[in-house]
Amino acid sequence: METAENIKHTCQYCERQFVRSASLEVHVCEPKRRHSERDEAGVRIGFNGWLRFFEITQGSSRLKTWDDFVASSYYKAFVKFGRYCVNTRVINAQQFMEWLLANNKKIDHWCRDAIYTDYLTAYLRVEPVDDALTRGIEQGIAWAESTGYPAQDNLRHGNVNQICHVIATGRMSPWILYNCASGNELLSRLSPEQLAMIWPYIDSDVWQRRFADYAADQEYAKQILKQAGW
Repeated sequence: METAENIKHTCQYCERQFVRSASLEVHVCEPKRRHSERDEAGVRIGFNGWLRFFEITQGSSRLKTWDDFVASSYYKAFVKFGRYCVNTRVINAQQFMEWLLANNKKIDHWCRDAIYTDYLTAYLRVEPVDDALTRGIEQGIAWAESTGYPAQDNLRHGNVNQICHVIATGRMSPWILYNCASGNELLSRLSPEQLAMIWPYIDSDVWQRRFADYAADQEYAKQILKQAGW
């Protein structure tokens, strides 16, 4: 008759066997740990990025699965990238991945702040006006919730240094700054140091050309912001 002592409890991930079920429950191997991370936001971003990476660079005809990802030698690199996207609050992580691949950036460099800055300055200049307006207005709402002021007064009464940081992280677009009264007033009172900090993101020469090419979008932005009280 089989006894408790000789019953084998097997890890479904690494196939290691244990005599006691309690030992199996506390056992953590690398495959089991990776499976336990599956629902993390950064891991999901990493998985989706890995799928896109193989689609673009490998041309694989076989659909890759989560199990393939867990077993991949690229797992740690892509999870690191995904977590970087979450922690940095990367704007449009999917587009960031596309940009990294299109520009042949080394995987080891994907989590460098300088690389993200290069992407961000390029992305902000081509993103749809609706996306830019939505993100900026949401930033105003978040500021209102923390201060008690109306959201539309973010650029009027917000801390200027904090606003500069918000601009430099792409959360307040030139689509807003140049197309509302409070944005233009803010820009007029920035110090030379503050202006230099945000200039790569709001370069007026670049944005004048953008507005000239998309005059209807600029008029749309002005109307939306005026109606919202910005």
